Amino acid sequence: MRFPAVVLMAGLTMAGLAMLGGCRSRYIEATVRNASGAAVNVVEVDYPSASFGKETLAEGAEYRYRFKIQGDGPVKVLWTDAGNREHSVAGPVLREGEEGTLTVTLQASDATWDLLKR
Repeated sequence: MRFPAVVLMAGLTMAGLAMLGGCRSRYIEATVRNASGAAVNVVEVDYPSASFGKETLAEGAEYRYRFKIQGDGPVKVLWTDAGNREHSVAGPVLREGEEGTLTVTLQASDATWDLLKR
């Protein structure tokens, strides 16, 4: 049995719309800013279930990364400053399913966090 082209197209269109409307991945758009006064090394951001990082980050530079939260837990940033001192600063708690932006600003010996949820 052959289906008329109009019926087939309508069915495919409805299936496509259902897929687009019902499934949307939630994510965090993260930015790490270096305002420490010098280049930093081995920048790592740990978040629930994973981490991301960059080997070096110049003074005034930014690094962007997008991630999905799987599980609940705190965020933490670690880096090594120009004097070869290691730093670790705890950030906000993230929950699975949240989305928004997270900005981490590295300073000489501390970091500030700005979390904006959508």
